[in-house]
Amino acid sequence: MRRYGTTVIVGLLALLASTGCRAPAGLDADLVDDWPALAAPQRFVPAAGVCQRGTQHIGYLGGYQPVDCARPHRAETLHVGTLTGAHARPATPPASGSAARRAAHTECDRAVHRALGGDWRAGRLDLVVVLPSPEAWTGGARWFRCDLSEVRGLDAPGAVPRTGSLRGALTGDGDLRLRCFNPRMADGAVAAMVPVACTARHHAEFVGVWPAEGVSHAQLNRGDERVHQGCLRLIARYTGVPDDRTMRFRAGSIFYHPRERQWRDGNRGVQCFLWLDDRTLTRSLKGAGARGLPLR
Repeated sequence: MRRYGTTVIVGLLALLASTGCRAPAGLDADLVDDWPALAAPQRFVPAAGVCQRGTQHIGYLGGYQPVDCARPHRAETLHVGTLTGAHARPATPPASGSAARRAAHTECDRAVHRALGGDWRAGRLDLVVVLPSPEAWTGGARWFRCDLSEVRGLDAPGAVPRTGSLRGALTGDGDLRLRCFNPRMADGAVAAMVPVACTARHHAEFVGVWPAEGVSHAQLNRGDERVHQGCLRLIARYTGVPDDRTMRFRAGSIFYHPRERQWRDGNRGVQCFLWLDDRTLTRSLKGAGARGLPLR
């Protein structure tokens, strides 16, 4: 009995071995070669043409909160670029003042100018160039974002909530443009610029942005004469008077320059203002000529 049972079991195993391992018709019995190849991992790249609920200076993924620009937001991504060549080679994100950061700022300046219809420094606006976080950079990210925000004024640079896109904001007579001001003085220096309508009594008017190449940030802080002369040239062009040695007898100038980190990273734009401390204006002097801006 015991021998017979063993024979039956062995026979059943042999039968299973001879029949159960055969593949059905149409299959090759290879369990590996029919799986599709895995797609290559895709690196995150932020989108242009969207707005951000908050502001960022470093592009951490956890703080990336894009929304439709019709909803409340504090920044708008007007352009996304890519660092290439030598700018993309460092093992860590480019440091402040590096050639890579200056290249990114230059591209953002141009892209934002096209989107706005003018230099962003001619408005109540602030530009931030956002680079990837150290972790994303190590993972191969080389993008940079050009984020623009509305600010309260020259002396209040923090971003304010807004709705609607900033595209075309400087093409017409929108309320974001810098216009006329009353300087608030303290100890012989300008402590603040109070915006007023150009039809109201005022003593200063924005005339343009002077590109301060070849001047150090320390020289800007000291009120270098070259900056004053650069602003006088803009005042002459703005008002339509001769750009000659008599300009210093027609008007003074006030200028606002970038903060030191902004300067290192490539912002060379100085905001220039016509200033008359001995005369009160009640209209804009744009194109006013020598009658509007006579020798004093």
